[in-house]
Amino acid sequence: MNAERTRRVLVSLPDADRQAANFQRVREAHQTEVAEDYVELIADLIDTAGEARAADIARRLGVAHPTVVKTIARLQRDGLVESQPYRSIFLTEAGRAMAERSRQRHAIVVGFLKAIGVSAETAERDAEGVEHHVSDETLAAFERIIGTTASE
Repeated sequence: MNAERTRRVLVSLPDADRQAANFQRVREAHQTEVAEDYVELIADLIDTAGEARAADIARRLGVAHPTVVKTIARLQRDGLVESQPYRSIFLTEAGRAMAERSRQRHAIVVGFLKAIGVSAETAERDAEGVEHHVSDETLAAFERIIGTTASE
């Protein structure tokens, strides 16, 4: 009984409002995660192949074609892409800006993970999740570490 009471004292919950705010931030990150992945991939496809087609997006994201069509419709409603049936998909200015921010975040996270000794392959894989959830403060700290590591 005494050990259990000690354990409860050591494992204390954070302030309820702060904890709720943290969970809200994660939920918001989840909502933008798909949009960021799509616009980043669309930008990559346009920049390398000259066009982004739903079939290519589906193949590269490992999802079904109808999933891509539904998501592209949502991105179009959100003002991030322009698309017409049976045509390529294009980014709006807002979509291109989001893609660039996402690319930068991804590069910073990959650079940080590699700087702390994570293999390039694992860093690329892990960055896909971290880049959407890392705060600006943490991202800035990653950049400081990369800068320090790069100059050594």
